[in-house]
Amino acid sequence: MFESLQERLGSILNGLTGRGALSEGDVSAALREVRRALLEADVALEVVRSFTDKVREKAVGAAVLKSIKPGQMVVKIVHDELVGMLGAEGVAIDLNAPAPVVIMMVGLQGSGKTTTSAKIAKRLTERQNKKVLMASLDTRRPAAQEQLRQLGEQVKVATLPIVEGQTPVDIARRAVQAAKLGGHDVVILDTAGRTHIDEPLMVEMADIKKVSSPHEILLVADSLTGQDAVNLAKSFDERVGITGLVLTRMDGDGRGGASLSMRAVTGKPIKLIGTGEKMDGLEEFHPKRIADRILGMGDIISLVEKAAENIDAEQAAAMAKKMQSGKFDLNDLAGQLQQMSKMGGMGGIMGMMPGMGKMKDQMAAAGLDDKMFGRQLAIISSMTKAERANPDILKHSRKKRIAAGSGTDAAEINKLLKMHRGMADMMKAMGGKGKGGGLMRGMMGGLAQKMGLGGMMPGGTGGPGGMMGGGMPDLSRMDPKQLEALQKQGQAAGLGGMKGLPGGLPGGGGLPGLPGGMKLPGLPGSGGGLPMLGKNAPGKKK
Repeated sequence: MFESLQERLGSILNGLTGRGALSEGDVSAALREVRRALLEADVALEVVRSFTDKVREKAVGAAVLKSIKPGQMVVKIVHDELVGMLGAEGVAIDLNAPAPVVIMMVGLQGSGKTTTSAKIAKRLTERQNKKVLMASLDTRRPAAQEQLRQLGEQVKVATLPIVEGQTPVDIARRAVQAAKLGGHDVVILDTAGRTHIDEPLMVEMADIKKVSSPHEILLVADSLTGQDAVNLAKSFDERVGITGLVLTRMDGDGRGGASLSMRAVTGKPIKLIGTGEKMDGLEEFHPKRIADRILGMGDIISLVEKAAENIDAEQAAAMAKKMQSGKFDLNDLAGQLQQMSKMGGMGGIMGMMPGMGKMKDQMAAAGLDDKMFGRQLAIISSMTKAERANPDILKHSRKKRIAAGSGTDAAEINKLLKMHRGMADMMKAMGGKGKGGGLMRGMMGGLAQKMGLGGMMPGGTGGPGGMMGGGMPDLSRMDPKQLEALQKQGQAAGLGGMKGLPGGLPGGGGLPGLPGGMKLPGLPGSGGGLPMLGKNAPGKKK
């Protein structure tokens, strides 16, 4: 999502930031391009007009024209207006009502209501410790009620028993009664959809609303539907009265116009976004973070949050001790690859890293994808315990057996071993007493602080600019100058680095081959680190 818009806006705004001074004509020309880019991304015309008018009003003025770097000021104005268009602050699901709080899910057929209902139930159960009951009111779609029951078993959330022949209104009434008797905090009503908006659907939604008195009415909309999603939101809001929006398939390759338009047109907040088919593929909607992603600034805060959610504290502690002693075997490498997978895979992580949006084509050409990491894990899984702990014993006969077991070949095993050796050497150097070792100990100590493991590693004291206890930067508080200073610190320690990336990602080296901001191999000016890249990248001639 947003890739084409990100590229277009990036090139337009880069043209402005490179100039020493801007005239009104420069700003107007750039805004014409911004307007065209937003329209091509399926953003509603009235929203585009309002957006460009506000930007022009703020950008063409003495404060900008007399600025030292007016282009950067225009980028800030565009960013602020994007945030305003998406909604100034993120709004969570409101449960501030007498129990059971009724959440009514509405939307067209195929938008993902049933799956989203289960995702929300899982989220409320695990994160807010709520007792949730789900009920399917979809009596038309074959096996719709059975689908919700199975999803309920999957996420360990209770579902209302299915009674044949009941109407949606009867089921809604029974669900609320059952939730009261069962002491449930929340009841989620998964209503039926149609392929299009019609009068019987709206009458049914109104009747369900009357008997269940929902505190939240969430419209589930497919973010790939473009302009039609805006009309859909208007219709449901006028007839039923929605309190918020949930956009599904935000991980798709659509143009993203619906998400930019719906908040501005309806005035209703986007509360959640679906980012995958898995039950944990649901995120809160943060306007500022989405604006950052659209303008290619990355989303480090979300990356830190994902790391905190998915990285096991005990594993991080054990890994830190190993790094301190300079040890790094294939079990450790497998752990790093699995952590990456939990955090959304290579694509999900890179999409949140500043400056990476422009490098996706180069990464794809270098063969850097999640399937490759799957093959790497298969190779490691096919080894014995002794082989994983001591890769040096792997000779031809053992490699032949591992290749047969993992469905790969000796060449891929050699690339994995070469990559591991490079990482192990680097860990050894960083775990030592030199500059690099001190930096690594500082970063790992900071990770310990973040995870509530204070004192896990020595060497790291708090500092200014949002630096946390063990030297791990609190990236959410750092400005670009501080990130740049951290980058230089990493380079001075011999760790390399990539322009625009902070000198250490959260998660105890959660990106294999990238502890401390290492260079991405296979890309311009890069060293080694990520598997099967660089000189040995598939498809490259030796």
